[in-house]
Amino acid sequence: MEKYLNIDHVSIEFSTPNGPFKALDNVTLKIDKGEFVSIIGHSGCGKSTVMNIVGGLYQATAGGVILEGKEVNEPGPDRAIVFQNHSLFPWLTAYENVELAVKSVFKGQKSKQEMKEWIDHNIELVHMTHAKDKLPAEISGGMKQRIGIARALAMEPKVLLMDEPFGALDALTRAHLQDSLMEIQSELNNTVIMITHDVDEAVLLSDKIVMMTNGPAATIGDVLDVKLARPRKRLDLAGDAEYNHYRSEVIHFLHERHARKVA
Repeated sequence: MEKYLNIDHVSIEFSTPNGPFKALDNVTLKIDKGEFVSIIGHSGCGKSTVMNIVGGLYQATAGGVILEGKEVNEPGPDRAIVFQNHSLFPWLTAYENVELAVKSVFKGQKSKQEMKEWIDHNIELVHMTHAKDKLPAEISGGMKQRIGIARALAMEPKVLLMDEPFGALDALTRAHLQDSLMEIQSELNNTVIMITHDVDEAVLLSDKIVMMTNGPAATIGDVLDVKLARPRKRLDLAGDAEYNHYRSEVIHFLHERHARKVA
C-alpha cells in the first residue's frame, strides 16, 4: 500500500560561483499518516533542505515528493512550517497572529464565529489562552514558539514541518514544549517531520529517526524505528534500557560520521 508521504529518490543541486553543489543525493523515505519523524545529522547534511523540499520551498533536481497521491511542487497550506525563530508579526497580538493564518486558509469556508472558536481552540491547545491578547514583545521565547505552533496547527496541515523548533530555548522551556507537542500529537494524530540536533529529543518524540550522512551529496545513512510505548514520560525513560539503546544507536551513528568528517 502506498505510504501517506513519499520522498522518492530526491536529489538537489544548487548553482554556485564554483559550479554546481550537490546538497542531497537519492534521498528516499516513506512516512505513514500520523507518524512523528525526526531527521538528525551533523551541520551541512541537508536536513533542512529535505524539509524545504517537502514544504515546496525548494524544487528537487531529480526525484520528487508525493503527499496523499499528489505531487508537491510548491508551498501550500497542507504543509505548515514551524521555524526555530517563531516568525510572529510583532505588531499583531498572539491571537491576531493565529487569526491571520486561519483567515488565509479558511476564508469563505468558516463563519466569523467558527473562525474565532477555531483560533481559541488552537491557542488553548498550546496553553496560551491567558496571553492571547499580548504582543510578541510582551511574552517569553517559549510562549512565542507556542503561538507559532498554534498558528501552524490552526491551518490543519496534513504535514507539520518543524525546523529545530526548540533549539533556541533553555532546557526547562524546551522540555515543557516537548511534552506539549507529544500531548498535541496524541490528540490530533498529526504527521510531523522535525529537524533536530538533540539526540534525547529525537528518541523521546519520534516513531522514526532518520540519520543523514555528511554532506555534500548527503543521503539517508540509516533509519531507526523507535518502538517505545506511548504516552512517553521523560523521567520514566531515563533509566529505561530500550530508550538508552535507541539513544546509543543514534550517538554511535553521529560519532562515526563525525570521525569521517574530520578524518
